[in-house]
Amino acid sequence: MTQPVYSRFNEAKTNFDHIYVEPDPRQYFNYLGQLDYIIPHLAQPIFEQLIRARAATQDGPVTVLDLGSSYGVNGALMKYALSYDALRDRYTAPSLQGVSKDDMLELDRAFYLSWPRNRDVRVIGLDISENAVHYAQASGAIDAGICADLESEDPTPKAAAVISEADIIVSTGCVGYVTSKTFDRVMALACKGRPAWVASFVLRMFPYDKIAATLATCGLETEKFEGATFVQRRFTDHKEMEAAVRAVENRGIDTRGHETDGVYHADLYVSRPRSAIEELPIQKLVNVVSGANKPWAIGTNVLGRHGPGARQRARGSMRRLILAPES
Repeated sequence: MTQPVYSRFNEAKTNFDHIYVEPDPRQYFNYLGQLDYIIPHLAQPIFEQLIRARAATQDGPVTVLDLGSSYGVNGALMKYALSYDALRDRYTAPSLQGVSKDDMLELDRAFYLSWPRNRDVRVIGLDISENAVHYAQASGAIDAGICADLESEDPTPKAAAVISEADIIVSTGCVGYVTSKTFDRVMALACKGRPAWVASFVLRMFPYDKIAATLATCGLETEKFEGATFVQRRFTDHKEMEAAVRAVENRGIDTRGHETDGVYHADLYVSRPRSAIEELPIQKLVNVVSGANKPWAIGTNVLGRHGPGARQRARGSMRRLILAPES
């Protein structure tokens, strides 16, 4: 279950459940590619910098736990000398659309083996989709996979042992679908010894305070990266944009130049021990590119022209709520 505020916001979001139960990633990339889904590309250099920083504090490879890992896209970008565009072009290639699922898996195994491997990182994927987790691990996109719903139940002893190995926990889109319950269960295991660091990209419509409070119980302090936001994807339609603009404005955040341009924007939160923050604050730890100036490959973002009106309506509804007399 999600927190009530998350559930309310998710009602207006387009449901993509059907693309996460496919036997391979082709539908995932074909569908989200039409919406210029870009957050894995923007997260890739940030995760690389966090991995390097964590590696400097320990011996051996850095183990990364990817929450909501789906088909292992983040894992592939961390493990191999690959770009997100290369993956998207591969899975949307017309020549591969008629290939059987078994042949696709064999092709992907060979594909990943052909790329230089980053030996300094090991990736664990966690997702509720059994098909996605199986494919990610079988293809080599991730090193280990866990299929579990940590919102509703504790991990199995086997899964718990794998989670406890995490040095860094990342997410690029699961916050809003999972809550502090999942993070509580994960951190209860990843807190042992030196606690894992946590890096979350969170859509601006979703609050992060309860998750940050959960992480604080493990000795982690949460920093929000200032000065940049991160484009996730274009809105699917006018209704989705109106709802997102209203949700963000209701949090007291100005949507001009962001959601009003027709795209979801996310904030970056990184949680580490106070000693690590004092040594290297997040603003000095990572260099980022927001993606705001990306030329949309699929087509013109036509929803952008409706943005100012959506913001005006959102702020109008806020004023009516403020002025309404108490009953």
